[in-house]
Amino acid sequence: MININRQAIGPARPPYVIAEISANHNGNIETAFRIIEAAKKAGADAVKIQTYTADTITLKSDAQDFQITDGLWAGRTLWDLYDWAHTPWEWHAALFEHARKVGITIFSSAFDPTAVDLLEDLGTPAYKIASFEAVDLPLIRYIATTGKPMIISTGMADADEIAEAVAAARDGGCTELALLHCVSGYPAPASDYNLRTIADMADRFGTLVGLSDHTLDNTTALASVALGASIIEKHVTLDRSGGGPDDSFSLEPAELAELCQGARSAWEALGHVDYGRKSSEIGNAKFRRSLYFVKDMKVGDVITAECVRSVRPGYGVAPKYLDRVIGAQLEKNVEKNTAVQLSHLRNADEK
Repeated sequence: MININRQAIGPARPPYVIAEISANHNGNIETAFRIIEAAKKAGADAVKIQTYTADTITLKSDAQDFQITDGLWAGRTLWDLYDWAHTPWEWHAALFEHARKVGITIFSSAFDPTAVDLLEDLGTPAYKIASFEAVDLPLIRYIATTGKPMIISTGMADADEIAEAVAAARDGGCTELALLHCVSGYPAPASDYNLRTIADMADRFGTLVGLSDHTLDNTTALASVALGASIIEKHVTLDRSGGGPDDSFSLEPAELAELCQGARSAWEALGHVDYGRKSSEIGNAKFRRSLYFVKDMKVGDVITAECVRSVRPGYGVAPKYLDRVIGAQLEKNVEKNTAVQLSHLRNADEK
């Protein structure tokens, strides 16, 4: 269990849904404000931004190492991509204020210590470590010293690297830690997700576990709830065709609302081990099968197999009593279509 902004998160609570704004503001703070409002309306628990500049996350270089050669952003340098996609630091205070005004939690992915310092000044209630930064153990340790809850995405990290990240967080003083199973493809096919990893991750690393989902619909995220995901993170945009860096693999507001409702319904459906009759079944119990007389019979008659049938509804004795009924004598007269009761049988208590 962890707590973000006084909201408890864990298996005993509905999944905590994070709407990732990322670069989907497309350079317009008003768009960012509208995404925050849409996330609140859709039922998300939090919105998340990313705190970096091109210069804090990479180097301004045209060298081959810094070229993107495939995927959505092919043809750009890393510096160009991050300069295009970053959320200006001068927006941060306004975004935090707007989220608080709307009534939704806001926090951020920090990509270097200066970003942490900025977010501390803003009173962020938690931190996210992006998948690509999960190997930056000094950054993880620095964030851990804040004492805030930390969520680490694990895309591309193997088991040893995840263990190192967890150890760095705990050694640094983090006591509220969650891992997000993640595939760092943009978008990622559902077949890459191997959701059974979620339960193994919880057992192996002893942390709260969730899902950072980069698939194009909600199926993978909803399936993850059944396998123990307590947090679901999904990119959100106002318009998937908006042309921004992350728009094409993000949910639109109506889809986010479906995710929020679906995740909570999936969690409610998990319930607990219970073989008892459920409240919605009470009225239907009478329609189960039972034994009925199919002939008019008189006291003293011996009941044969031709005299009774197992049919619906369920007002008679259960079909399991058929062997007890066959061969018994009638204690009283009965009419055709009468529900069989043990009281109809002579010496029923002795059989």
